[in-house]
Amino acid sequence: MSLGALAAFLFIAGVAAYVQTITGFAFGLVMMGLIALVGLLPLPDAAAMVGLLTLVNATQMMLHGGRHHVARHLLRLVLSASLPTLVIGYFLLEWLADTRADALKVVLGIIIMASSLQLAVQRKALPRQSSDASFVGFGIISGVMGGLFSTGGPPLVYHFYRQPMPTAKIRETLVAAFGAAQVVRLSLVALSGNIPPPSTLAGVAAVPVVMGMTYAARRWPPPLSAAALKVVVFVLLFLSGVSLALPAALRLLGV
Repeated sequence: MSLGALAAFLFIAGVAAYVQTITGFAFGLVMMGLIALVGLLPLPDAAAMVGLLTLVNATQMMLHGGRHHVARHLLRLVLSASLPTLVIGYFLLEWLADTRADALKVVLGIIIMASSLQLAVQRKALPRQSSDASFVGFGIISGVMGGLFSTGGPPLVYHFYRQPMPTAKIRETLVAAFGAAQVVRLSLVALSGNIPPPSTLAGVAAVPVVMGMTYAARRWPPPLSAAALKVVVFVLLFLSGVSLALPAALRLLGV
């Protein structure tokens, strides 16, 4: 990774950490979307680095908020479904990266656009907690997305924040789920021998950047209303998704 590429990577990581801390999700989406958009890294290497930084961000948030609010039953349901499908998603990424790079970009772009729409939709709390089966279902979707791109957050964020539960319990349960998923994904990377090359591993320099921007977002939130911030993040994600998916789709269609 050249000095310029490293600087761009650090900048993207900082922006993603800040957005994640303010909005509650989107770290992986912002990082993967911008990295893929500018062609900074191959997608498998980018997903590995995003997974590492997501784990750092989740650990920092967990240490800051504690673990006593975690909804352990719901966490077990989600992980029982998401971790096996994460393995499937991971090996699907390896196959697509070798044979269908443009198809992979289309899939990632669609995921980013669909996930960004969550910010534009007003979530209403349900009158009672959803069934256990629903948490398993959303866990399956999250696992596949997490295995593919280290972006398993949006399905769970959408489902959990509709539950009639305290915000602290939702947040800490999600952070625990994201952290566990990244431990498994990074283990898969190591066991399959797909550790990014040394030049890419220079990206670990982003760890203090992520920690610093997470602290900065808590200490100095932006002078914007929550609604205005959601609009900014929505536009950023949606446009990056379109910019990523459209050229790849045109190439697949031979246009």
